[in-house]
Amino acid sequence: MKTIGDYQNKKVLVLGLAKSGLNAARLLHRLGAYVTVNDAKDFHENPDAQALVADGIRVISGSHPVELLDENFELMVKNPGIPYSNPMVKRAQELNIPIITEPELAYEVSETDWVGVTGTNGKTTTTTLIGLMLNAGGQVAHAAGNIGIPLSQVAQDAKPNETIVAELSSFQLMGITKLHPHVAVLTNIYEAHLDYHGSRENYVNAKMRITMNQTADDYFVMNWDLAEMHDLAKRSKAQIVPFSRKGAAGARAALIDGQLSFDGDAIMPASDLKIPGDHNVENALAAIAVAKLHGVSDEAIVSVLSSFTGVKHRIQYVTTINGRRFYNDSKATNVEAASVAITAFKDPEVLIAGGLDRKLPMDDLVPLMQKHVKALVTYGETADLMVQAAKDAGIKDITKVDNLNEAVPAAYAASAEGDVVLLSPAAASWDQFNTFEERGDLFIADVEKLK
Repeated sequence: MKTIGDYQNKKVLVLGLAKSGLNAARLLHRLGAYVTVNDAKDFHENPDAQALVADGIRVISGSHPVELLDENFELMVKNPGIPYSNPMVKRAQELNIPIITEPELAYEVSETDWVGVTGTNGKTTTTTLIGLMLNAGGQVAHAAGNIGIPLSQVAQDAKPNETIVAELSSFQLMGITKLHPHVAVLTNIYEAHLDYHGSRENYVNAKMRITMNQTADDYFVMNWDLAEMHDLAKRSKAQIVPFSRKGAAGARAALIDGQLSFDGDAIMPASDLKIPGDHNVENALAAIAVAKLHGVSDEAIVSVLSSFTGVKHRIQYVTTINGRRFYNDSKATNVEAASVAITAFKDPEVLIAGGLDRKLPMDDLVPLMQKHVKALVTYGETADLMVQAAKDAGIKDITKVDNLNEAVPAAYAASAEGDVVLLSPAAASWDQFNTFEERGDLFIADVEKLK
């Protein structure tokens, strides 16, 4: 970890806890800042807040009092999930208080090269694969960030000759200024998080911040199957490294005659991948590109791709019960992500879907449901939208329940031997859960109860 004096005696407000806020506050305290943490959760129900107080850090919890900003703070470190429309954030902007997110702080103290991974879908799988490939190749890599491990925690321990592989959400990227990955990855861009960003243009601009500090000595790995990427590439100063599943001209990592290849050299058959779906071929190609840029051997890449069975909550195989295979895709918090999961299987599917209503249409699911889904079980705020999509797809077996606990046995009842029972909500979890991880864990527990 770099020894920096930028935060010595600086008044910093950390807005929002969870893992990122907790670790940012501790790092700032270590760097000599005067830290105040503000979290909306009541102190007596907030173990993170209690732990920080025990560390000697000031915590104000239970609400977000705007008048707190009258204390002349010099910086705000904002939890990525708190929108810029929040009154505290808006007031900080009015007062010209700089606002960053935790990855920026982590980068400032980091002594090592970064690989930054972003995109609408595939971030976690690609980040995980890159980390595994680098480690299998004899290097030392730390996968962290939006994947669930705070970057400010990892950055303090990573050594100069190691690599941090950072999954970066658009929310996190909105709060960076200096963060400069040597290799950046943009897996894809679809329509998502418009309630947070306000428009697709703003969302795309947030994603493209991953390359804003890159130079001609850096690399930007991009999905060349998406026409939009060709124009976005012009906004980067880095060397573009395209990947393609569909044979796009110029792609360095590509699917050629069924083989995962790099610079025209076959590495392994795509059919040997243990994770299902065309989207995972794309994730593998993106990871291969990064691994080859880091000098990883074909043998190390093959060892990872032929054994990796997926990340938790992203088309995660749970178990098989009486011939029914259960998959947890709780991380599918939007229609695009759910579409990826629904098309990943050849067997008939019983789909469990529903969640927070962001006022977005479900129309794009209709043709996919028509082709892949035999029955729907739905719950949550988007239940009626899901019911209508299923009806439009011609599905007759539709069950509406109150919650996920009821959805799992209902889905099992609608299934037959050889079917896939898939939780892929196509919506955020916040109507009934705190996080998509909590939703996925409950699904796994409910499936285990069926045994």
